[in-house]
Amino acid sequence: MSRRGRSAALPDAPHHRPAVREQGGLVVRHRSAKGAVADYDFALLPLAPAMRSTWAALFAARCAPGGGWDSLTSSRAMWKDLRAFAAFLAARDQPPEDIAGLTVAVWNAWRISRPQNTSGRNQVLKTAAFLRPDAQLPELVREAMARRLPRVSKAVTAFTPEEFRQLRLAAQRMFRAAHLRIRENTELLHRWRDGSVESASREWLIAEALDCLARTGDVPRYIGSDGTRSRMVSRYLRALGGDNAAASWERLFLNRMEAVALAVLLVADHGLNSTTVSELPVPRATPDSGEGGLPVYRVELEKRRRGPGRHFETRNITDFGADSPGRLITQALEATAHARALVAEQAPDLDRLLLWRTNRPYQGKRGDELRVGVIGVGLHHTAPFCWGQLVGLAGSPMQRLRKTVNVLHRREPGQNTQDTHDSVYVLSEPQARQAAAEVIADGITDAVRHAQRTLRARLSDASQPGDLETVTAACTDYHHSPFTGSGSGCRASFLLCTACPNARVTPAHHPRLAHLHQAIENLRAVLDPAIWSADWGDPHARLDDLKNRLGPHVWREALSRVTAADREATEHLLNGHFDL
Repeated sequence: MSRRGRSAALPDAPHHRPAVREQGGLVVRHRSAKGAVADYDFALLPLAPAMRSTWAALFAARCAPGGGWDSLTSSRAMWKDLRAFAAFLAARDQPPEDIAGLTVAVWNAWRISRPQNTSGRNQVLKTAAFLRPDAQLPELVREAMARRLPRVSKAVTAFTPEEFRQLRLAAQRMFRAAHLRIRENTELLHRWRDGSVESASREWLIAEALDCLARTGDVPRYIGSDGTRSRMVSRYLRALGGDNAAASWERLFLNRMEAVALAVLLVADHGLNSTTVSELPVPRATPDSGEGGLPVYRVELEKRRRGPGRHFETRNITDFGADSPGRLITQALEATAHARALVAEQAPDLDRLLLWRTNRPYQGKRGDELRVGVIGVGLHHTAPFCWGQLVGLAGSPMQRLRKTVNVLHRREPGQNTQDTHDSVYVLSEPQARQAAAEVIADGITDAVRHAQRTLRARLSDASQPGDLETVTAACTDYHHSPFTGSGSGCRASFLLCTACPNARVTPAHHPRLAHLHQAIENLRAVLDPAIWSADWGDPHARLDDLKNRLGPHVWREALSRVTAADREATEHLLNGHFDL
């Protein structure tokens, strides 16, 4: 039904969903949610025919719509694990003919053969999850698969503040140089198109070459008789100063390492996952950008591991100055403008921010990496590793960088639940534990301080047999004091009776305690505030707590019943005459 209420027209021919696997066939075709296609031929696996057919059926069920695999990344990862498992089975003395032939000994041998790291653990778990739906799987093997595998802790720690500063600085220098280079050449191209460049000058030749570069992705070249492009046209070669990348196509496009530098800055600014950055759609400024025309970018983020219905989120990022979160987005849009224009012509449905130029058209060696002619899309699979080595690291900085930002800088989940953020990121980070030690100590100190300023004596209607009367309350256990140790008798000040759980406050004690509270309050006017707080602040706070518990009516009535003996005892207590 259309929006106007008319019935939609049916197609001329009936529509059938493309088959994932032909009946009895060994080739499984996986079509992702985004339309990408990959074929998996189980005839290539060194397995018995029955095992191949069973595996193909299980694989096809996962590739089918609703089977759980929405991206080619999932099916490719499982195919890699199945090839390893198939090679393991083929190396056995008596390989099983089908899943029914698997034994506990074979499964345990497979589990033990895997590397003792996260990858090996995941390989075992994923293989078990793949085989478990088949009804032929022996029950004993199911029980063996169900045994718990201990987690392997990753030795991934956050960068120190100095390491983070140096890493971010290296990325800023690389991307800033690229951005200024592209901006300068873009301005020259715009002036040439406006007719503002002197004709036949070197600058004019450079701008004409840039125009060809912006439209085709390459500088002007001679065309051979077979239609192939060869060397650069001589006059442009002399004007540009060479045929290398820096002299030619890098004038308008990022190279592979500069694209990684941009990705590093996006992770450092927003704590995003590297895959999310690699697949980030082009942010677009909202129509109502507010006063002053400051652009507010709507950034659409995707993280497939969240599960169905929670894959996507959006963030609004404003460019309000040089150090604002949105300034990097503005610069990224400028640096990738020409690459995005080329992609829009050749692949209009592809919406990506992170674009860069390759030295030559992609040859299709990795199907999970997108290329549009000479334009690379997203992060190349080895690029973060190479960039990390370029700046002096042992490998890719992305995972450590994300952990650094979310744990030590943003201090909040980044596309994770709070539980995952706490258990996986915060608790495993030494710097977070070190920083938390001071906070925990302060918390304990505050808790002790609060306890010292809170009434801990028990309120009672009357004293009990065996209670010992003190200056301020009744003591129920003189020999087991929390202040002076067990068995030695209490030697603490009577002012601490209100902080002692062994004390009992009855209505008979109310007048003296109310008068004591009033007397301590009067001391505030004649003592230095710091001295009063140190000597009398805690007893006064406990009596305040008692006053609040009893209520204003009881407190006023208690003050009306103060006797001369109460006043005398209070005076001796304040003057320290009862201290030992």
